[in-house]
Amino acid sequence: MVRRGLARWVTGARIGAVEVLHPRPVRRQEAGAGDFADRLAGTTVRDVVRRGKFAWLELDTGEALLAHLGMSGQLVLQPPDAAAERHLRVRIALDGGAAQGRELRFVDQRMFGGLAVVPLVPTPDGGPGGRGGIGTEPADWTPSGPWLPPQVAHVARDPLDPTLDERALVARWRQRRTGVKRALLDQTLLSGVGNIYADEALWRVQLHYARPTDAMTGPAVRRLLGAVREVMGEALDHGGTSFDALYVNVNGESGYFERSLAVYGQEGLPCPRCGTPVRRDAFMNRSSFTCPRCQSRPRDGRW
Repeated sequence: MVRRGLARWVTGARIGAVEVLHPRPVRRQEAGAGDFADRLAGTTVRDVVRRGKFAWLELDTGEALLAHLGMSGQLVLQPPDAAAERHLRVRIALDGGAAQGRELRFVDQRMFGGLAVVPLVPTPDGGPGGRGGIGTEPADWTPSGPWLPPQVAHVARDPLDPTLDERALVARWRQRRTGVKRALLDQTLLSGVGNIYADEALWRVQLHYARPTDAMTGPAVRRLLGAVREVMGEALDHGGTSFDALYVNVNGESGYFERSLAVYGQEGLPCPRCGTPVRRDAFMNRSSFTCPRCQSRPRDGRW
């Protein structure tokens, strides 16, 4: 839903003046901020594509504006006379299309994320680089062209990608010796599944996050993938209010999860299925939320 919200506004727009207000967000631009601005100015946005936690604006020069928003990054569309956000780092003027006369702003408090103008290279498997197009419905999955930034080549396809080789994924999954949630969050195995999506999907299939992947049967892995697709599909159906307000957050989970959570963030509240209080555990510097009754802890768990 993040990509679609951005695509709706900037596809077809021409990039005008580019202003870098802090050098850190463009630190991956080897030739510096001036080169970043020069390579963007005058280009036209052909598509907006996402794979995993990366999104990029495909340009008519054969390059792309690659964005990774880290922990606190935001892309915001604003009128040029709107007050500058407190942590505004980059502003990009847009002409034409739905974004006529607006600015695309990169706002980032912690500056763990960043922007860079990068080349596009053929995808390793010859399939689409990721999800592209504007789409008329949230669940539409329009393939992009068969190219992507080199920085994204290691990122696996996401569960909604129709070109995902599910048979190969199940085989790789069962060869891993790790916990099921760690596998869900492994971007080299499956992309686009964040902490919240993972907890919600695991609750639906009644699996504890430490269940060993190599102990799962093929049908069990497929049931979990089905639950992940359900959660992501419902997120797309309920998302979008942030984009209507011209706000784009690459994590993109707020519109859905603020009102449709089963267990994530519900510590101490009754499980919607059985009524047992939801439990919170520390997990990979984050939190995992489970129902102790529906998702029993495995004796041979991998934590």
